[in-house]
Amino acid sequence: MSIILALDSSTDACSVALNIRGEIQAKFELAAKSHTQRLLPMVDELLAEAQLSLSQLDAIAFGRGPGSFTGLRICMGVVQGLAFGANLPVVPVSTLASMALEFYKEFPEVNLPLLTCLDARMSEVYFGVTI
Repeated sequence: MSIILALDSSTDACSVALNIRGEIQAKFELAAKSHTQRLLPMVDELLAEAQLSLSQLDAIAFGRGPGSFTGLRICMGVVQGLAFGANLPVVPVSTLASMALEFYKEFPEVNLPLLTCLDARMSEVYFGVTI
């Protein structure tokens, strides 16, 4: 199994997680408009707690949205910089697909298409259908 660092700042929340061979460690903060100040320190804190360096990771994943345009750009920039510096692959993860996966994990007996939605603000909605 792999060691994967995952980051997301596509909403008002800022989150960083480590998947260490199936064991998850995470940090989550509501940090509207302060993602630029919190994302890298959260990565540093999580890696320090796990006693890992970037070079020990197998990949870096990030929430590719949909979501806040600015939040997505911040996250992608941080991920690209970390991955480039450590020569790691980058894995984009759909927010809507991950929401659907969590639903199916919680309700494995459900075998129907699923519509996942997020508030896009300005009277709009992001949505995706999982079949």
